[in-house]
Amino acid sequence: MSSNCFSSHRQNLISGIVGGVSAVFLLLCGAPALAIDSKYQVPAPELQALVDAPRGPEFRLGPLNKMGLLISIPSLPSIAEVAQPELKLAGLRVHSRLRAASRTSFSDGLSLLEIASGNTRKVSGLPNRVQIADMAWSADERWLAFSNWGKRGVELWLLNVKTATAHKLIEEPLNAVTSAGFSWVSGNGQADQLLVRLLPKSQKPAPRESTIPTGPSMQETRGGKLAQTRTYPDLLRNPFDADMLDWQLQTQLAMVSVQGKVRRFGPNMNLTKALASPDGKWILTTQIKRPYSYQLPLERFGQLIEVWDIEGKKLKTIAELPMRERLPSANDAVQAGPRNFSWRNDQPATLYWLEAQGGGDPDSNIKVHDILMQHGVPFGGAPQKLMDLAWRFNSVVWGNDHLALVTETWGKTKEIRTWRIQPGAPHSKPDLLFARKSEDQYANPGAPLMELNQYGRSVIRLTRDEQSMFLIGTGASPEGDRPFIDRYHLPTEKAQRLWRSKAPYYEEVLGVVDDLGTQLITTRESQDERPNLYLRSISSNAAPKALTAFPHPTPQLRGIQKRQLHYERQDGLSLSATLYLPPGYDPKRDGARPMLMWAYPREFKSAETAAQVTSSPYKFNRINVQGPQVMLARGYTVLDGFAMPIVGEGRKEPNDTFIEQIKMNAEAAVDEVVRLGVADRHKIAIGGHSYGAFMAANLLAHTSLFRAGIARSGAYNRSLTPFGFQAEDRNYWKAIDTYQEMSPFNYADEIDVPLLLIHGEDDNNPGTFPMQSERMYQALQGLGTPARLVMLPYESHSYRARESLLHMLWEQDQWLLRYVKNAKPVSGK
Repeated sequence: MSSNCFSSHRQNLISGIVGGVSAVFLLLCGAPALAIDSKYQVPAPELQALVDAPRGPEFRLGPLNKMGLLISIPSLPSIAEVAQPELKLAGLRVHSRLRAASRTSFSDGLSLLEIASGNTRKVSGLPNRVQIADMAWSADERWLAFSNWGKRGVELWLLNVKTATAHKLIEEPLNAVTSAGFSWVSGNGQADQLLVRLLPKSQKPAPRESTIPTGPSMQETRGGKLAQTRTYPDLLRNPFDADMLDWQLQTQLAMVSVQGKVRRFGPNMNLTKALASPDGKWILTTQIKRPYSYQLPLERFGQLIEVWDIEGKKLKTIAELPMRERLPSANDAVQAGPRNFSWRNDQPATLYWLEAQGGGDPDSNIKVHDILMQHGVPFGGAPQKLMDLAWRFNSVVWGNDHLALVTETWGKTKEIRTWRIQPGAPHSKPDLLFARKSEDQYANPGAPLMELNQYGRSVIRLTRDEQSMFLIGTGASPEGDRPFIDRYHLPTEKAQRLWRSKAPYYEEVLGVVDDLGTQLITTRESQDERPNLYLRSISSNAAPKALTAFPHPTPQLRGIQKRQLHYERQDGLSLSATLYLPPGYDPKRDGARPMLMWAYPREFKSAETAAQVTSSPYKFNRINVQGPQVMLARGYTVLDGFAMPIVGEGRKEPNDTFIEQIKMNAEAAVDEVVRLGVADRHKIAIGGHSYGAFMAANLLAHTSLFRAGIARSGAYNRSLTPFGFQAEDRNYWKAIDTYQEMSPFNYADEIDVPLLLIHGEDDNNPGTFPMQSERMYQALQGLGTPARLVMLPYESHSYRARESLLHMLWEQDQWLLRYVKNAKPVSGK
């Protein structure tokens, strides 16, 4: 590794958060950077063709399993669309003109698929330029509600399934800042109707920010217990932002019939959530309340939680929750007191919620950390306790008064347990059904298959005798994922395997048609066959019936070779990876090729689970233009998702040996692909996105395995994320050595191969602020290391605009061409 003038200053950098002095030093220490003409570039035609390949359609199964929706996906949005003005308020990004959460992913057409016959009908009545955002089936599959982004606002539309025609249901625009803005209220004999969030009829104009400040923006802390406050993006900055947030959230609730009749009720509210009770008579609302915070996102603001009737009368204030400013310092930490209020799906109007014990601190030496509570409208008598949880509540799925499944987890030990409770008999003892390590996917029993009940709400699907439920899962195994469906007999707590996917296909269950579980709706794919829908009978040997026949989106890459590799690292831990080879390539005939390797580190508490195989060799060779497989079109071999486990067994923390372990992982992977003859040892590049970018920079700093690197939207200085990152819940001051050793910025002088840094200018991911890439580039530039920094305008953590993705591929292609494919031979080798 190289050394230069930066080496003697490392201790100064390590002593604290990088500031102006360090940045000035970095600029003075190296040669001046080159000014580059900033214009979008277009990559080679074979890469451009991948960006412009057909997308979709996507599929959504109806709740009765009789109809399906085919959702047309248009080509990538232009930079002009991505660059539309948006507000950044308390962690939200809002399209200010439309009063909706900012987005660029839409559908431009719909078709209906009849499952029994396989017939499709294109939906008529849509506007010429439609931007369909959110969709929801009615419980009886007669209707589909969806929102369209129109010129005047977010519009509510309705699709009549019988006639396959759609029309705008109401003229009044929706407020879709924190939700879709609509939800079905149906079932139990009621006529279908929708609970909608409308813009207030009369509201003052949006606040205007004065160019002349009335004073400074001020913050103050008065001390208190240690708080786990991570580096959140898009926070409020001043009183104007707070006023604008209030204005954007202002909403009035209404009920809308399928005939388009609108009935508003209740006052205007700063609404973040509105949930109708299953019987449709009550509305659970969540409003935010002042004072707001300049350090926290919206979900940690103070909340006012109330229940209203559909005539606009308040029944009860359920809770007034203070700002969650000082959460305890741990990943399992939650706010003290009550939280997570919602309705039981299996009852007309029964609230449930959690009550944290021990102040929500997972380090409290107590036997019970959460209590699951319930209380039925009209809230007479005392609330009922459903269950004490020794760990932290994770989820609940409702069946009926005799069956609900409650899952609890504990992050420190990576444990997960699922209990069966009887909500109608709160004093009955919970029954433990499943227990495993959360990272042990081989032991994952699957998740219960759900259906809609008489209220139109999702509940556990039971057989007619109510003795069994169905479990579906990915079926992780040493041979790869093999999805399955089981019938689970509740009295004996035993599962019977009904069906499991077989090679050479990867097939997943989407729905069950009959009560016995013999008629399945699946999606099936293989390496060269994109996912298509099938109707399968498991009671006969008949071949499944194809319901769709979607063509290969990138036929020019048909014939990609994919292999699942298995190998060991130095300490004996078994690892796996997916190897991709270009069509027609033969390593024995053609010799070793330049290779791009791509990975993402993951933490584990046991070596046994870290060694488990993930994914499947039979999945369709999807070419994600943001992934590494695109370089197959340029003749490179690709190793994607090669195992990058970071293991900390027992009381050991995984990150205390992070560098040592990523080195072993990378060395084992490189040795394997070289042994197979598919990679030239001296022409391998390493790349990654987000935490994978962090890994890539560390591997360049601590190994000599790679000729170049690509790091996208990463973080490189852990002192700038002082209250934890990924699964690390210790703060900087509790684990200074680990934070420093893990930061590739502190070892920038050890990087002596070219590094391409790409980052979205508007990255909205906690911990990967654009400054991370800017400071890393300044270090490399000052140290004289070949580096390039590309900041993509208007892009977030993932890139969306067609121009951005084309330019990203141009950058990566040029970088690999210059520093890997056409790299000069290594001297002496």
